Parts: sequence; C-alpha cells; structure tokens
Amino acid sequence: MNGALHWDATFPLLKLEGEGTRNFLQGQTSADVADTPEGNLVQTCWLTATGRLRALLELRLRANGADVLVLAGDATAVARGFDQVIFPADRVRLQPIAEQRRVQRLSTSSAALWLDDDSQLPPNWTSNPANPKQFERWRIEQRLVFGPGELNADANPLELGLSDHVSLSKGCYLGQETVAKLANLGGAKQELRGWICNQVLSVGDTLRANGERAGTITSVLDTSEGSIGLALVRRRHLSAETLDGSDGETVQMNLLPADQGPAVG
Repeated sequence: MNGALHWDATFPLLKLEGEGTRNFLQGQTSADVADTPEGNLVQTCWLTATGRLRALLELRLRANGADVLVLAGDATAVARGFDQVIFPADRVRLQPIAEQRRVQRLSTSSAALWLDDDSQLPPNWTSNPANPKQFERWRIEQRLVFGPGELNADANPLELGLSDHVSLSKGCYLGQETVAKLANLGGAKQELRGWICNQVLSVGDTLRANGERAGTITSVLDTSEGSIGLALVRRRHLSAETLDGSDGETVQMNLLPADQGPAVG
C-alpha cells in the first residue's frame, strides 16, 4: 500500500449514564475496565452466553457513564441486549443510539481518535483518507474481524485472534465460563488465517486438505491478480502451506504481511 492513509468513518454509539456504568460493563463485556482511566479508549467484546462473538466494541469511560462505540456488529442488538439486563439496582440508564466519527491511521500501532463531524484532523496528520478497497486490504492484512463472515456468532474471540480483548481474571461476565474453559484447554479448535489465491473465491467457501474439511473463507478482497482474504482454519491444518478451495483452487495460507500478495490500487 503506497502512501500514508487513514480510516475516517462514522459508527453507532450507545451512551450509558449512571454511577453503576463501569460495573455494568464489567459484567457484560470481556475486557477488564475496572481501572481504565476516564477518557481512554479500550476495545472489548460483547459475547453470547456461550462465548461466541456478537460485536466488537470500543469504550470510553466517563465520570458518571460511558460511551460505547460499536466497531463491528449490530448496534441495535447490542442496545437491546443491554436494555434487557439493566435493572434499577444497576444504576445505569441507556440513551438512544447516536453516531460518532472515528479516525485512525492505517498502521499497526496507531491509536484511534474520536472527533466531531466537522473537526479537522490533527496538524501532524499528513495522510489521505483510504478508499473502501484500501481499507479492506489493510483490515485483511491486520486480521481485523470487522467482516460479517467473522462476526456471525459462530466463532469465539480466541479463535478470532482477540485474546487481548478478553480478561481471564476479572470474574464473571457474559460468556466468561466458556471462554475460560477454552483457554484452560490450551487453545481454540480453529484460528483466523490470511490467504492468497490467483483465482476468485467467495465468503463461505470450504477449504479442504486431502478431501477433508479444513476451514471456511470468511473475508475476500478481489484484485486484478486474484483474491486475498481471511479464513477460519481448523487447528490440525494451521501449519498447512496450501489448502484446496471449493472448486479445487490452490489457496496459499499465510499471515499476509503488507509486503506480500497482489497490490491494491
């Protein structure tokens, strides 16, 4: 990817008000926010009761509440899920869904900023806004699970490479029992991997090894030279250099670093 680029997008925002907000988020999301400083951004997962990923959230704690940005997933479902478990004793009120602008450089270590709609970028930002294809290339290279093929409630955060978004020591939260059990067993039954193929594949395609099902394609970006993307690959096939596509295509499996694979213009 040539030149400095940034991601500038607007996301659904849930506002929680009340002195019990921090404790409520401790019990509903996977990250430990007990000591998160006010104003800091922290990413966390909203899981099903069985530990499957339903939404990826970015939180900003306030003195008497929190802003919950829905990075990926169904914001209406998150709001409904929160509302169903808020009781008067929680001392939390859920406000209507709003919107929040978020910007981030397309680099491996860039922090995000939340800005007003009409705010200018910081003076030290000399990057250009990425177009959708450039963003998708970066997302796939970084193995970020914003695609619907990854957020389909069929995979848990350990399988999707989100272990740093999950606390195994903070106590009980929604989906915690299953995630802790998986972690104690030494890993997940499948993991997210990058791939390259000189033919076009589709989300949902099955990957095979010697005729045996080895994984499922979860994200695809078509380029002039073929396809790149992400796949959930079964544990026993994680070391495979190539797998077979649904129609016999040769699919090269790797971590898809930025200096490999078809170029995206």
